[in-house]
Parts: sequence; structure tokens; C-alpha cells
Amino acid sequence: MEDVLDVYQRPHDPTRPVVCLDETSKQLISETRVPIPAKRGQPVRHDYEYARNGTANLFIVLDVHRPWRKVKVTDSRTSIDFAACMQELVDVHFTKAECIRVVLDNLSTHSAGALYQAFPPAEARRLLHRLEFHYVPKHASWLNMVEIEIGVLRSQCLDRRIDTKERLISEIAAWERQRNTSRARIKWMFTTEKARAKMGRAYPKFPSKES
Repeated sequence: MEDVLDVYQRPHDPTRPVVCLDETSKQLISETRVPIPAKRGQPVRHDYEYARNGTANLFIVLDVHRPWRKVKVTDSRTSIDFAACMQELVDVHFTKAECIRVVLDNLSTHSAGALYQAFPPAEARRLLHRLEFHYVPKHASWLNMVEIEIGVLRSQCLDRRIDTKERLISEIAAWERQRNTSRARIKWMFTTEKARAKMGRAYPKFPSKES
């Protein structure tokens, strides 16, 4: 826990950016009947019946020190998909960074081995040379700052029926542009000092020097 909190508190260094990554999913749903349009005093009304069109996976990346986030829509969230995201961090989004510090959870696909599954050894090693993974503890995903951003994404963009992957990509892209253009940031207040004060049960007990 303290490792992640300390990473958040380090001063901004463009050569060593800190990014948070996590995934969420969105069920693709289409209408079986034409919705009743909204009118004064009444929102649009949808029939309770719908058709399932599969599920899409979303990789969400958030820069801790800059008002920037990126959402990538994929068909799955395998090790190969994760490795592709890491390659994009290195070769597309942070090309000038010496080391990209990535905060993420302990999902089995979130590992250095994933890159060796996806790429030849030399390429995997090249990418890992510029990546530094920092894992949140098990059952403590709330320590990953991007969880807050996922909540915003769900409430502002994913809170309605979206029928196709193409439409999902389009609507997420518009949401992403708006968030980045408005320079929206996550105001993180939980520090190592606060963790020690509020979560004393998580730390071992030592006898006092007086006893």
C-alpha cells in the first residue's frame, strides 16, 4: 500500500510519468422496440425488453500528474491485450519517457510475463526496460486512482444502452476528448501518513520502548 501511495506523492517528472491502469466492461445492448421520445417533464422511455450483442472490454489509463486519460476498447482482456496496451504506452503515449511507472492491480494478466507471451523476447525486454509496475494490495483496488475515473466514465458515458462496439468507441472518444479538453483531474487526498493513522490494524504491533 505504501509503495503505491509514495509513488503518487512523488513530484511530477515528465521523464518518469505515473499512470494508473485498470479494466471495466460494457454489455452491448440494442432496443427491441423504438423508445418513446422525451417530452416536457418526462425523460425518454425504453421498453424493458432488449437484445444482448456481446460484451466489450475497456482499458482505462490515467496520468496521475496531468489532465490526461485514454480508453481503449477491446474484445477481450487477455495477456495479449494487456501487452498491447503496454506497447502503446511506451511507443505512442509516452515516447520520451525514460521509465513509465504503472499502478495496477494483481490480475494474472498484469505481469511482465504477458509481454513475453505477446512479443518476441527482445521486444518484450525493450518494453519492460521502460516500464515499472507498482501493484495495489489484494482487495484494495480503491487505491488505484483510475477507479475514480472509471466511476466518472460509467456515470457520464456508459449509463445507457449502447448497441455496437463501433458506437461505443465513438461515444467514449467524445467523452475522453471532453475530459481532456476540460483538464479534469482526480484530486487524491489519501497519503502514507493518513494510511498509518487511519489503518493501524493493517500494520504489525510492536511493544513500546517503555515496556
